[in-house]
Amino acid sequence: MELTSEQRAIRETVREFALEEIRPTAREADENESFPEEVWDGLAEMELTAMTVPEEYGGLDVDGLTYALVNEEVAYGQLAVATALSVHCLATSCLAEFGTEAQKERWLPEMAEGRPVGAFALSEPDAGSNPAEMSTEAAPDGDEYVINGTKQWITNGVRSDVVILFAKTDADDPGTVTQFVVPKDANGLAVGKKEEKLGLRASDTTTLIFDDVRIPKENRLTEVGRGLSAAFSILTGGRVGIAAQSVGLAQSALDLAIEYAEEREQFDGPIRDIQSIRHKLADMHTQTQASRLLTYDAARGLDGDEPPAMAASTAKYFASEAAMDVTNEAIQVHGGYGYTTDFPVERLYRDAKITTIYEGTTQIQKTVIARELLD
Repeated sequence: MELTSEQRAIRETVREFALEEIRPTAREADENESFPEEVWDGLAEMELTAMTVPEEYGGLDVDGLTYALVNEEVAYGQLAVATALSVHCLATSCLAEFGTEAQKERWLPEMAEGRPVGAFALSEPDAGSNPAEMSTEAAPDGDEYVINGTKQWITNGVRSDVVILFAKTDADDPGTVTQFVVPKDANGLAVGKKEEKLGLRASDTTTLIFDDVRIPKENRLTEVGRGLSAAFSILTGGRVGIAAQSVGLAQSALDLAIEYAEEREQFDGPIRDIQSIRHKLADMHTQTQASRLLTYDAARGLDGDEPPAMAASTAKYFASEAAMDVTNEAIQVHGGYGYTTDFPVERLYRDAKITTIYEGTTQIQKTVIARELLD
């Protein structure tokens, strides 16, 4: 697919930043389970934290394909950073699309500059793939809502300052899921334990615990009962973002495998001359490029009148599974060295798994695709 000169320039700039600033922090961030805040500040300086903020509030309001390109290249450097950025952009998207003028003016200009960092609180311990089963309640009380409940798997759980929250206004009525904006410093809002994860270890994933948290009624973002439809609309763009990140991760693994195959010698020559290695690299390239084209197609659909649900799910399903395959094969090309922490492909393999789970599992994506095809 043809890119504009501006899109090519953005891609090249972000790739350079990924190689020079993001990738060098990846090993230490993974080992220490710490987010590289200096990298975040660099993303903010490049205005990438403003991608889904309208221009009138200091944002870039980028098109869908540019959004995908940025996600791809940031993930080329480190998936944990790309995940943090995409969740922040989900939060600003919610405010931009559903917020009142006062809400937008209060939050978006500073969020466009990178801080406050946004979080997106939809999943719960007993309501992951089916958010309609959520139990968190925001009960109306005069001019306020009183929030009680627990959210789980919250990216930016520690480092965020503002939370886009989904809760029922009546715990017994599944039709009352509504969207709210909650300041992180609200009384009664606590951060739970930080999850220890297989991969994506630099990303802070936590629970958020709401214990009689009071917010003014003007912090409601959607009409009562419109929260789930708002979430699904926003998550379509989120799935395109994860597909793009999967492409970036796969491309990183492919490039590292090619580099290793050029340098590693066995049987009196570089292993790049061994046919089985050459075929592996050919398969890895094909899967990566197919994922890229599906993702770019879905990304272009984000600029249309209707969210491209089927295209987004197709891209997310294929690209995330391809990322698993490609990173697995990258380890195989490296042989025993690929299984050690001396080479980054083992981290890419660990990171890749989450792309098949968050923003909707592979099984959920198949359900969406089948529904679009058959129902």
